[in-house]
Amino acid sequence: MPTSTLRRGEHPPPAPTAGGGASQRWFRPLAIFTAVYTYLLIVFGGTVRITGSGMGCGDDWPLCNGQLIPPMDPATLIEYTHRLLAAGLVVPFAALAIHVLRRRGAPGYAGPGGVARPVALAVALLFVQVLLGAITVWLELPAGVTVLHFLTAASMLAAIIVAVVRAGTPAGAAPASAAAAGTAGDQERRARAFYRAARSGAVLGFLVLAMGALTANTGAAPLCQGFPLCNGELVPAGSSLVHIHWTHRLLAYLLVLHVVGAALRARAAPPAVRRATFTAAAAVGVQIVVAAALVLLVLPRWLQALHLAVGAAVWVSLVAWAAVARKHQRTLAAA
Repeated sequence: MPTSTLRRGEHPPPAPTAGGGASQRWFRPLAIFTAVYTYLLIVFGGTVRITGSGMGCGDDWPLCNGQLIPPMDPATLIEYTHRLLAAGLVVPFAALAIHVLRRRGAPGYAGPGGVARPVALAVALLFVQVLLGAITVWLELPAGVTVLHFLTAASMLAAIIVAVVRAGTPAGAAPASAAAAGTAGDQERRARAFYRAARSGAVLGFLVLAMGALTANTGAAPLCQGFPLCNGELVPAGSSLVHIHWTHRLLAYLLVLHVVGAALRARAAPPAVRRATFTAAAAVGVQIVVAAALVLLVLPRWLQALHLAVGAAVWVSLVAWAAVARKHQRTLAAA
């Protein structure tokens, strides 16, 4: 046990707060607001596609049908609202960037575990996203660019979620129980295993998102009927579009198996990692139910929107799980 070096009458220094002290008490709510805004914008962007309103402003950008405020029909109103909301996203992103720049040398901001790097990545992706949005309109919604536009938005959201987790309280050590007892080396090995499982879940989740976006934007969604099989077959016949949809489903099934397996092994994890694992498993479970209903009810629009909203929530839960597990690993390594 280390001995105290304090002289009589001296007091120990205050314990460092998570993520760099009082300054991050302002950062984290702002980052959470930015994440929620980005999530809702992703869902609304999907609604633009689902309602067929993607060309509601024609092929004009940044104007809408050649005007700053055009005459409104339903498609134009939906697309124009989406553009206004997208423009509004610049405000919280700029506020985050300014906050980080002003405190870039403070604890919890700089370095591998700080919030500066994910915020910088999110801001860089925002510039890319604006350019992709313009290209998507100018080229009249090509599937490849539209998918890339969606994945860039998902990556922006992921970067902000990582910043939120890093600005939170420490993940903590594993619980002192018989299951979790062991040497520091044992705990570090378990922490690495927890992080590998979470990282693999996030990678799988990104692949599911990518194939889901490709399925939706290429017209492949109605070509794989029935659930859980595709047109009643394990290896369905048909065009490449059928296989795009079926690949999306197979990756989703693989994600379910992976997350359920990780949840079963998470009993020895510290509380924060365990909660993140179970949250991801619950979100994936809800999405499977929504996806099954979507297919069996032949793709009603409201279920398409719900499928997208829950899918984006699954993505958030997977990224948060990976970020929490990584934070726990770093906490043990620094102890």
